Order: sequence, then C-alpha cells, then structure tokens
Amino acid sequence: MRWAIGVGAALVVAIGLVLMFLLAVATNNRVLYEENYAKLFGINVVVALLLLLVLCWVGFRLLRRLRQGKFGSRLLIRLAAIFALVGVVPGVLVYVVSYQFVARSIESWFDVKVEGALDAGLNLGRATLDSLAEDLAAKTRTASNQLAGVPDASAGLVLERIRDQLGATDVVLWTGSGQLIAGAGTSRFQLNPERPTQQQLRQVKADRPVAHIDGLDETLLAGPTPPPASVRALALVQRPGFDFNTEQRFLQVTQPLPTAVVANALAVQEANREYQERALARDGLRRMYIGTLTLSLFLAVFGAVLLAVLFGNGLARPLLVLAEGVRQVAAGDLRPTAVLHGKDELGGLTRSFAVMTQQLADARGAVEKTVGELDAARANLQTILDNLTSGVIVLDGAGTVLSTNPGATRVLRAPLAAYEGRALAEVPGLASFAQNIQQQFDELEVEFAQHGLDHWQHAFELNGSSTGPSKDVINIVARGAQLPNAERLLVFDDISEIVSAQRAQAWGEVARRLAHEIKNPLTPIQLSAERLEMKLTGKVSGPEQAILTKSVKTIVDQVDAMKRLVNEFRDYARLPAAELKPVDLNSLVTDVLQLYGADSTPIAPRCELDARCPPIRGDAQQIRQVIHNLLQNAQDAAEAMAGTGGRTGEVIIRTRLADSGQRVRLTVQDSGPGFAENILKRAFEPYVTTKTKGTGLGLAVVKKIADEHGALIELSNRIAEGVVAGAQVSLSFALAREPQGAVVHTEDSKPSA
Repeated sequence: MRWAIGVGAALVVAIGLVLMFLLAVATNNRVLYEENYAKLFGINVVVALLLLLVLCWVGFRLLRRLRQGKFGSRLLIRLAAIFALVGVVPGVLVYVVSYQFVARSIESWFDVKVEGALDAGLNLGRATLDSLAEDLAAKTRTASNQLAGVPDASAGLVLERIRDQLGATDVVLWTGSGQLIAGAGTSRFQLNPERPTQQQLRQVKADRPVAHIDGLDETLLAGPTPPPASVRALALVQRPGFDFNTEQRFLQVTQPLPTAVVANALAVQEANREYQERALARDGLRRMYIGTLTLSLFLAVFGAVLLAVLFGNGLARPLLVLAEGVRQVAAGDLRPTAVLHGKDELGGLTRSFAVMTQQLADARGAVEKTVGELDAARANLQTILDNLTSGVIVLDGAGTVLSTNPGATRVLRAPLAAYEGRALAEVPGLASFAQNIQQQFDELEVEFAQHGLDHWQHAFELNGSSTGPSKDVINIVARGAQLPNAERLLVFDDISEIVSAQRAQAWGEVARRLAHEIKNPLTPIQLSAERLEMKLTGKVSGPEQAILTKSVKTIVDQVDAMKRLVNEFRDYARLPAAELKPVDLNSLVTDVLQLYGADSTPIAPRCELDARCPPIRGDAQQIRQVIHNLLQNAQDAAEAMAGTGGRTGEVIIRTRLADSGQRVRLTVQDSGPGFAENILKRAFEPYVTTKTKGTGLGLAVVKKIADEHGALIELSNRIAEGVVAGAQVSLSFALAREPQGAVVHTEDSKPSA
C-alpha cells in the first residue's frame, strides 16, 4: 500500500507538471493551444478521476475500519480530517482567488458592459423564476397541511379547494412509491401523468419542498410565439399525530408562468447564448485555466489527505498500541504487548507499559500460585474435617450454625447439615445442649477479658430426651474457642464407650475389693454358726432347739448366697485371659444344652445349628460360660413372661455361617418382655439389670469375654407386628485358620458362673 501510494503520488505530480508546462506554452502560442486543447482536457479529466478514485479508496478504508469497530479508527479519521483541512482550506482559498483572477482577466478582453448587461438580465430572469418557484413551493407546503388528517378517499375535494386557492392548473396527491392517489385539474384526463422523480421525493422527505420550471427548454425552438411554461412544486404531507405506520404522501401543484416573464427570460437567454457562441475562444481558454487550477486543487487535496494518513498513522500507532494493551490488561490478558523502538516519548511509553504488564503477569502468577496453595490447603483441611471422628461446628455470636462436618452428625445423631444457617437450638433435641454451649461461650468472654483464657472444655451428657427417637445416652466432651469475625468453634467427641469402659473398670475394682473384704469373714461366720448348733444340740428344750436349727440354717444359707455373690465379683474382676484355639461351636453348644433338658429346667431351649459352621477362634471354657449366662438370662425372661402374659415361654439358640463365609454367628432368643429403650445402651455395664433378683453381672461378663475374643456383640428387641416379642443377643466369632484336626473340645460342662 505504501509503494502504491508513493508511485501514484509521483505519477500525479509528474502529470501535473506536464500540464502546467503545456499551459504556459499554450498561453503564448494560440495555434498550439487550439491543436492540443482536446488532449489537455482529456488528460485533466483522467487525472481528476484518478485522484478522485484514490481519495475515495482512502476514505472507504477509513470508513470500513470505523464500521468494523477497529480500535483507533476514530482517532485516525480525526487526524486525517485535521491534516486534510490544513491542506484543503488554503488550496481552496488559492483556487477561489485564482479562479476569480482568471475569469476577470479573460472577461476584460471583451465588452464588459454588454456581457454584464446580458448577465444581469439573465440573472434577473432566473431570480424572477426562482422567486416564483420558491413562492409556489411555500404555498404548496402550506396547502399540504390541509391534507394531514384527510384519508385518501376524501382527498379529491380538498385538492379541488387547493387548486382554487392557488390558481393552479393541476393538483396531484402522490404516494411515496409514485402511485397516484387523487388529482384535480388536467391530470384527471391523463392516463399516465408525469410522476415526480426519486431524487425529488428524497429531497421532499427531508421536509424541504422543491419546485422547478417546466417548458423553458422546449420553447427555444418554438418560434416567435412561445408555448406556455409552468412551475411545478412538490411538498410532503405531514402524518397526523405520531402515526408512523401510514405511507407518506406528497402534494404536487402545477401553476402556469406569466407569458411576459417567459418571453423576457427567453429573450435574455437567447441573447446570452449568441454572445457566448461568439466568445467561444475565450471560453476554451478560460476552461483551460480553470481546469489547471482545478487540477492544482486536487493535487493539494490529495497531498493533504496523503500526509494526513501517513502522519496520522505515525502519531496514532503508539497510542493504539498502548490503548490495545490497556484493553488487554482490563480484560485480564497479561500477555506481552507490542512495543515500538522509536526514540521519542511515545515509544518509551509503550516500552514502560510492556514492562508494567510483565510485572503484573508475574504478580498474578504468584497470586494464582498462592491461591492454588490455599485451595489445596482448604481442600486438605476439608478432607481432614470430613474424616474426623470428632464433631466440628462453627457458630456465630447468636448461635447460628455456619458449617459442620459429618463427624458432628454422627456424634449428635442429628442432621446438622440440613440446619446450616439456622440456630443450633432449632435442631430437634439439642435445645438444652445449645443453651449450655451458649452459656459456656458467654463465660469464656468474661474469662478472656479478665484472665486471657482463650478456650473452654466441658463434659455433657445427652439423655434420651435430648437426642431424638433413638433415646441413646451420649456422653460427650466439648471444647470451644473464639474465631475471627466473632465466630465460634465447637469441637466435641463421643466418650460414651470410654465412660462405659471406665465404669466397667471401676466396677471391676469394686468387685475385687468386695470379694476380698467380704469373703474372708464369711467362712468364720459359717463355722461359728455350725459350731453353736453342734454344741447346743440336745442341751436346750424342743422349742429352743427348733429356733436354733432354723437360725443356723438361715445363717448358713445366707453365707452360701454371699459366697456365690463374691464368686461372681471375683469372676468379673479376675476373668483370666482367653487362650484362643480352634473350637467347634456346634459341639460346644450341644454339650451345654445337655444340662438344660426338659426334666431339669422349666423351659427347654430349642437348638438350630448350621452344619456348615467351621471351627472358630476362642477359649472353650469362656465360651461355655457365655452360653450358660445367655441361656440362663433367656430362660428367666421367658419364664417371667410366661407367668405374667399367659403365653408359652420359648428359648432358641442357633448358629449360622455368615454370607461372607468369614464369621460364625451365635444367637440366643427368648420370648420375654425385652429391654426398655433406655437400658439397651447400657445393658452390658455391670449392675444394670431389669430382674428383681441378680447382680447384673451376667451380660457384663459376656461383653468382657466377647471383647477378649474380638467378637462383635449385639443386643436388641425382637419386634413382631409392632409389639416387642422378646430379646435377642448375637455374637459374631472369627474363624480359626488351623487345620480341622486341631479343633479343641472339652467335656467339662460346669460353668464357673
């Protein structure tokens, strides 16, 4: 493009210089001028067209950039316009002065007075005709207001009235597409009246009525009596109100010109034509000079626009580069921007901006890296919180739950995730807990202000009324601390099993001390009572002898009962470590059931053994004790229910190989009253029992033995048709890995408990 512009500019300058040289030569040589006039005129036209095409092409490129929305196009157009004005305005001024000089110089060669008179007459005629045309145009525009609200069907009457008012020969109402709506005058008798041109319609649409004179050109050859001429005006009919949906209409009025005015105008025009024909040589010379001046003007305009584009592009390029970089940065794109290597301030500005962009990119990279690390740390922290067995709750100052972890739901047995954004007290069953937590945090604020204490720790027990339908007693230890933004952190753990283990350990210690402290005086008491009976027998009368015998028997029986109680304490406190060996559970159950036949117990257990059961890992003596305790408890429960409920008692003991084939389950069922909901959670704790007689150590011993064997133990009520039909205890033992021949089975059937 630069080469094309340079070559074009050189050619145009060369052609211009040639034309100027020929002009100078032709001025002094009339014969040469007359011979080369046509050639010079043609070259002028070609050069003018070339310059016009180049200017149009440059303007088209600028407008296309503007319409495409390319950044900086407005700045380029502005700079081009400024430079063009700087070159065009002086050129136009020189052109006007030169034109006047040439015109006046050539005119001075002829009769100035005659030509002036002719020009004055011609101008007067034209002014008169123009005045008549403008007057008719104004009247036509005023008359068009009468048609503003008139429909097309009623326009004929209004047109007749307008025709009478203006003294016109013809009045026609046209549509915007050139269709005739109505007419008054001579147009009614014409099949195809002359329509207004599209150029006239466009001028009228701009709310500028137009008028032109018809018939003058035809009268030049009409003879001594000129035919009538007329003035035709065209005006836009305004739409009624703001209705822009209706088609535009145009009023055309034709009015005849006065005959005298037409004759005078034609006479002046004819005289001027004859004078101009006689001054043909003068006109050719004048056109030559004017053409040369016009070419000079085009050269000046072309040079100005060319310089405007070149200089404007040179000035705008650094600004455009800088502005494009700013747009990229604003859009978040911090890639390296283009720089200019010029030595001026604008080039330095682009380089400084590129350095700043690189620094921003480095800073954003560092920030993104930090954010990524924070996200990873947050994800790790969330993973840790989700997998913690401890419960974590974040509260605000009013006790509203902001966030929780799954451990909180597991510990509190409540759907805390569904209550995020609501108060902790609104969670069913946790109102009292929330009140206590709020109280602890309030006290922490006081302690922090006074002593700088930054956390609190407290143990809570949530009973059945606090934890929903499960009614489990939950022992938790909670710890609270303050967070930023007035938030509060609550961390808590379920220590129910720890409390249960501590309670069992405490009871074991109590049992050991009771067994030690009580067992020692029992034997002397029993021996003393028996010795008294032996010494006094036969030495007292009959009634006193009966009292003595009964009293001694009572003492001995109670001492035996206390010995059995002490033995139970001893067994619970000093249960020996289990020696785990392969044991055939089915054979062991069969041996124990021999002691619970129909002749020895009121309710004989029913046995359901799975022949597929392989040997298990266990201590045969301790497992035998487990079976005895479970069967005894089941028989007591079934017998009590049979005596009060009027139904037959039933005890079932069964074994079954699990579906996974990895464990063997031992189950004992009874038809008793079952356990209360508040007892189920603590049934395996010492001295927790529902029987009127007993120590409550049976299930505690079973639980202890199960823990020694790594067995899973479950206690539940059996429900039939919505009613408790008894209780069920299940133990799941691991399989033995020794060969089948290594199975241990003992014939001893006497349990220690």
